[in-house]
Formats: sequence, C-alpha cells, structure tokens
Amino acid sequence: MSFRAAAWASLLGGSHVFAPAVFASESFEIPLWEGIAPGSEDTGAVVETAEERGTPDKPDRKVRGVTVPTVTVYQAPGSNNTGTAILILPGGGYAGLAIDKEGHDIARYLNTIGVTGVVLKYRLPRPEGFVFKHDVPLRDAVRAMRLIRHHADEWNIDPGRAGVMGFSAGGHLGSTLATQYGRNEQVSDDPVDCESARPDFQVLVYPVTTLKEGVGHAGLTRKLIGADPAPRLVNLYSNELHVTETTPPAFLVTTSDDHVKAENSLLYFEALRAAGVPAELHIYEEGGHGYGIL
Repeated sequence: MSFRAAAWASLLGGSHVFAPAVFASESFEIPLWEGIAPGSEDTGAVVETAEERGTPDKPDRKVRGVTVPTVTVYQAPGSNNTGTAILILPGGGYAGLAIDKEGHDIARYLNTIGVTGVVLKYRLPRPEGFVFKHDVPLRDAVRAMRLIRHHADEWNIDPGRAGVMGFSAGGHLGSTLATQYGRNEQVSDDPVDCESARPDFQVLVYPVTTLKEGVGHAGLTRKLIGADPAPRLVNLYSNELHVTETTPPAFLVTTSDDHVKAENSLLYFEALRAAGVPAELHIYEEGGHGYGIL
C-alpha cells in the first residue's frame, strides 16, 4: 500500500482500496452569508479567479480573490448515510485555495463512506487589490460550522456528529476553529448564529498549527498577519497555546519530509495530550506535501 493510501486507511480505521478521487456525487452550492458577507462591504475591484493546474479528467483549480464565500454540500446517499458531516477547509497558504484536490475531491470520497462533505470556499486575508482583516477566514469557518447544524434536518445530518477537516493552511484554519470557535462571540438575532460553532472532531492533514518561529510557515504567517506581526497576533494564531479540555478530539497526519514541519503536528498533539483531549498522530517517513486524497 502506498504512503498516501496508508495515511487515509489510518484515518478511516482500516485497509481500503483507493480509486481515483473522482466520484459521481451530486452537490449544490449556497452563499455562506445572506447579503454581503461581513467585511466584504468594500472589496473594490477584487475579482475571483480560478487557475487550472490539472486536466479535464482531474481538475486542480487554485482559487484566489474570494469575496463571496460559499459552501458546496455533497450529501451522503440515503442508503449509507451515517449522519456524519465534515466541513472541509482547503489549503493554499492563505494565498489561494486548492479547491479540488483538498476540497471537492475529498467531499466526493467521503460520500462513498456515508459522510456528507461540505466544502468551504473561504475568504483569504490580503488578496490582491484589497486587505481583509486576519480574522475573516475564521469568521467564515465559524459561520459554515453553524450553517451545517442549522440545516441538519434538511441535509440529513446528526448535529452532534459534525467535524472539521483541514489541509495545510486549511489545517491551520481548522485548528483555529477547533480551539477558538467562541472568539469574539456576539449577540445576534440570526438563527444561524444561535447554533454551536464547535466541531465535534478535527482532522488535520499536513497542517500548519503554529506561527512559532522556527516551526510555523513563514509564508503563511506573512499572508495571515503581515511581514512584521505583533507578538500578540503570533500568539493568537499559535493554536497549541489555545488548547483546553473542551477542544474536540483530533486526528493528525503528516510526514517527516514535508516542508511544513512535522513539529506543527507534534506541538499540537502534545498540547492536546496535556489537556486530556483524545488525539491520534501519524507521522510517515515520506510523502511530501499537498497530495490531497491521492
């Protein structure tokens, strides 16, 4: 079994036969917010683009300049629906979104094991032509988690089995959501905002989890909080510092030869253990970065 197949087999709890990550799953896309998303009121001339890096048979788009965040829902078929839903956060260094190989491909695969996949196309800090605040990705992730629970009956989801899965920078956003889902909580009349934003579990694949110097990823840090960030912002987004006993259980997978250092996963895993949070960590010798599901 290849490394990538082994990593996914570990996640899913056994040996699986892996086919190409293209499956005949139906989906629908809806806006994350009603009307203009908070923070997108003055985006000027920013235009969303999608750079195709794949083939007609296997798309691999990198999306940039998102100003209208959305979720694309892949409902698990009724015949094998487990009631579990996973919010999927593609990576891309907070500079773009690998929307297919770390988004739609993952959701289609999850459907085959009875899991509803929800792909978040989230806004990125500092896109060309406009500067979003650093908290905008988290605001989108919080909203998406609440939206899943708000539509639980309609989408045939158990609201107590809604987790998050993030890849690379999406792993950073996923661990931020898992540890800081209640940050800046405000009173609202919006029924969606009445739902819990806490994931029931977290799956982090080759994640960045910290901005700690020498461990975190310099490019991600620069895109998220700037080239000369205040120490308070470095600490705010070093998620191992925010783990508590209420942080959801975690599964982490990475490799020793990844340019995103495995210490990201180790630091986070150690913080989870110290807080008594159930956690599982797999570090493979080889595999690199950015492989998605295959």
